[in-house]
Amino acid sequence: MFRRSKNILNIFYLTIATTIVLFLFSSQIYDIIMSDEIKSQVEEAIAKNHIMVFSKSYCPYCNRAKQTLDELKVKYQALELDTMEDGPAIQNYLAEKTNQKTVPSIFIGQKHIGGNSELQALHNKGELETLVEPAKV
Repeated sequence: MFRRSKNILNIFYLTIATTIVLFLFSSQIYDIIMSDEIKSQVEEAIAKNHIMVFSKSYCPYCNRAKQTLDELKVKYQALELDTMEDGPAIQNYLAEKTNQKTVPSIFIGQKHIGGNSELQALHNKGELETLVEPAKV
């Protein structure tokens, strides 16, 4: 009887250990798959849009950057990361890609130009209009 109880207990412990290992391993696989999906999503958005703005709806710097683009009457795509389930993961990927952790994160012609400060500096120097010309409406 004691030997049988010990075997059942061993099976129970083995089941728990296996479950934990599978859970930890599946989390890592999920993270890898998600990061690939996020990377693909971001890269596709940048490739498909001459002007791509990664933004947050409540951010005054993001709103100023979008206002400047609106004033120039150019077509751009903005992803509002605070309204997206994958928003934090997208922002993390952008930080890896650009070394910029903040929003807005702006790409023009598939080149990262920076945030609102850099956009305004280009505008003040008269260089922004040339960069955005292909996106004129």
